[in-house]
Amino acid sequence: MLTYKTQKTERQYFIDWLRIILILSVFLFHIGMFFNNWGWHVKNPTQYGGILENIMIFLSRWRMPLLFLISGAGTYYALGKRTPGKYLGERFKRLMIPFLAGIFILVPVQVYLEKADQYSSLLSFYPQMFEGIYPEGNFSWHHLWFILYLFVISLFIAPFLKMFKSRGYQRFSIRLERFAGRPLSLNIVVAILIVSQLLLRPYFPDDTHALFNDWASMALDIIFFVSGFMLLSSKKIIESIRKQKKLFLMEAAVFTAAMFSSPHLFADDSGADLSWGISSMFMAWSCALAAIGYAKQYLNRDTRLRKAANEAIYPFYLLHQPVILLLGFFLIKVEMPDFMRFVILTLSGFGITLGFYWFLVRPFNIARVIFGMKPLPRSEKAGNIEENLQLMPQAVIESELRKAN
Repeated sequence: MLTYKTQKTERQYFIDWLRIILILSVFLFHIGMFFNNWGWHVKNPTQYGGILENIMIFLSRWRMPLLFLISGAGTYYALGKRTPGKYLGERFKRLMIPFLAGIFILVPVQVYLEKADQYSSLLSFYPQMFEGIYPEGNFSWHHLWFILYLFVISLFIAPFLKMFKSRGYQRFSIRLERFAGRPLSLNIVVAILIVSQLLLRPYFPDDTHALFNDWASMALDIIFFVSGFMLLSSKKIIESIRKQKKLFLMEAAVFTAAMFSSPHLFADDSGADLSWGISSMFMAWSCALAAIGYAKQYLNRDTRLRKAANEAIYPFYLLHQPVILLLGFFLIKVEMPDFMRFVILTLSGFGITLGFYWFLVRPFNIARVIFGMKPLPRSEKAGNIEENLQLMPQAVIESELRKAN
């Protein structure tokens, strides 16, 4: 088991790569939301079901659980010797500052675009952004729900952090490492997932992302997060997952087929729903472990791209959805084939989001803090300013250089 003393020097690069890939998949998922037949803020004039809908159903069942899983692992490796109080302070700066800023800066743009015919401008919408709860009203946190849930989970696990450093837990972890070496033994977590849903789904049937009435979904997120914290902190368990990656991949395929077959195998809705729910939890877990196994095998390496992308990916996540919606809002007013609209939305959305990060967030400490990044050291800040000299007006250049010096 990795100790808190050695964890800082033994970074698991594949976890960073998985996080980067998953956030990019969130970007593509929201491009899909513009074109599929589900409800969203701004929609393409022609909407598609069929293959697109099935792909998005498949992704929606395991992509975010895997993000919570690797967030748990990332918390372990970032924890070091922090006390619970310091840990929560760091989590507040990293999560709640961007969350609160996003509610005022990013989310109103999204709600306004959906209800643009009711307001003369975005400025006229702002005074009414707290009138009622979305969708009937205007207040929401939209895609920022993931950040809020991570913070709530941090509050949940903070009292137990000392337990994870205890000798008793270290002895338990050794037994867990032995147990994880048995083929597919980690599927025991699925049993915990199923029990949580049997207890909570009757009372909280829908995934609302609204927190106060979403406790069945929150239970899944907590279980994935804690599993990542406990399992991916061990080199031996990670190696066991790597060795079993093909088994988990085959299991994922089997339960994906079972999930999509459920509506056709049962005459009554209750049986189909139960089969769908159990199959989807097995699929989510096995997809997550297969992804970890293959990432450990092929992506556990450091590059300059990893470092740059790992730093950019959090602001990219915060910015991408309002950018996609703003572009989509104008693209639907222009006659063009849907494939062309898809290409423009994807390439422009990615480029503009990255541009906002690179030129408006990355070089400036205030923006970095607002978007959950660490402030730049003085020397690095000066370097970033000089790197962008040719793209900045002269007055701004002189002002920023004075600050850096």
